[in-house]
Amino acid sequence: MGRSVESCVLPDLMKPIGPYSHYTKAGDFISISAIAGVDPATGDLAGDDIESQTAQILKAISALLEKAGSGWTHVLHVNVFLADMSLFQRMNAVYAQVLGENGPARSVVEVTALPKPGALLTMNATAVEKP
Repeated sequence: MGRSVESCVLPDLMKPIGPYSHYTKAGDFISISAIAGVDPATGDLAGDDIESQTAQILKAISALLEKAGSGWTHVLHVNVFLADMSLFQRMNAVYAQVLGENGPARSVVEVTALPKPGALLTMNATAVEKP
């Protein structure tokens, strides 16, 4: 018998801009889709600066982790996709405020474009469910 896959779209987060879920879960493994820094109340970016977009993304990922039965201490890896690597230190400062110095494994890459106009970054994550 195969393992089932649960998918979830939270109504109080940014509506996905494509045919995908906010996260999928198989057993205790959770995969969170790339999230842009969009304020779900307005549908607009949380701000035009890297700090506000980073904070909004981390808030959204926190909500998704909670819904999936997890939390930041159970995150295995985060991918950060930056539109401009010169924003790295500023993004990293906000990230460190939320996750501290001993966060999960992480990759940061510069990309030439992101699907949401004006987005300076997106992040996705993998995690496991809390025991």
